[in-house]
Amino acid sequence: MKCRRLALRSLGYLLCTPILVLGLRAETLTIATYNVENYGPANRMTEAGYRQEYPKPETEKRALRVAIKGLKADVLVLQEMGGQPYLDELRRDLKAEGTDYPFAVLMESADADRHVALLSMRQFKAVVPHADLEFAYFGGKERVKRGLLEVTISTAAGDVTIFGVHLKSRYTDRLDDPMSAQRRIGEATAVRDCVLQRGGGPSTARFLILGDCNDTKDSKAVQRLLRRGKTEVAELLRATDTRGESWTHAYRKEDSYSRVDHILVSPALRPAVQGGMAHIYDGPGVREASDHRPVAVTLEQTVPQPSEATPRRERP
Repeated sequence: MKCRRLALRSLGYLLCTPILVLGLRAETLTIATYNVENYGPANRMTEAGYRQEYPKPETEKRALRVAIKGLKADVLVLQEMGGQPYLDELRRDLKAEGTDYPFAVLMESADADRHVALLSMRQFKAVVPHADLEFAYFGGKERVKRGLLEVTISTAAGDVTIFGVHLKSRYTDRLDDPMSAQRRIGEATAVRDCVLQRGGGPSTARFLILGDCNDTKDSKAVQRLLRRGKTEVAELLRATDTRGESWTHAYRKEDSYSRVDHILVSPALRPAVQGGMAHIYDGPGVREASDHRPVAVTLEQTVPQPSEATPRRERP
């Protein structure tokens, strides 16, 4: 009888003991790229005519903030940002209107006027600016003009590294390099090699390369970012807006449209892409803010979520 009572007490103890259950929770991270079209002094047409070293008009700045707010990106890579005071101004004005990016970094490089920058709602784990990347160019050496900005952010599913780029524009002053195509190929090659060196093996490394490549997806420059020999470095994500259109840049002088802003993901990160593709934001403010449209991708990662479940104690 004594043994029976002891057994029942032991059973009651087991029934009341909390049991650790592993649930699943989806964590999302939205990362976007946006060329903000000369957010700083530049030669431009204004309502009063052509002006040199003229600041970005306030109407365009307001439209830009509206677009950024609608974009709802956790991390935003910017191109054509002015110097540090202009980045500080943008952050301050965004915060005043309810969109706070407490973490920011500006890439200093050979281009003193147009910078790559990054705004984030997530704290940085690491920031590595690459301002000294070189490539062979007509028998000499040149540097990647706007450098390569590397930022790593921790997530519950593991670190994600973001490589922000802005390749050379199509303007050229060399007759032997029409539209600066060779220079962009050289810059893309240097960027790719740095990513492979820094990011590790693409099959296991979790990284994105994103920005204004000033070239279309079938160009040699963009193709250099995708592969090195037989090694797949990254995959170019398909992207469309709400109407199914895929252009990201409007050349107003010719009234022509093309897609030159791209998001590439490493093979290891590809399964985390929500919906299997990126999207081009075409909401309020975009047309007035810049000659580019932002491109964004949402990473959705399922992570284990421990929880305790205490079963109901049954009477013996």
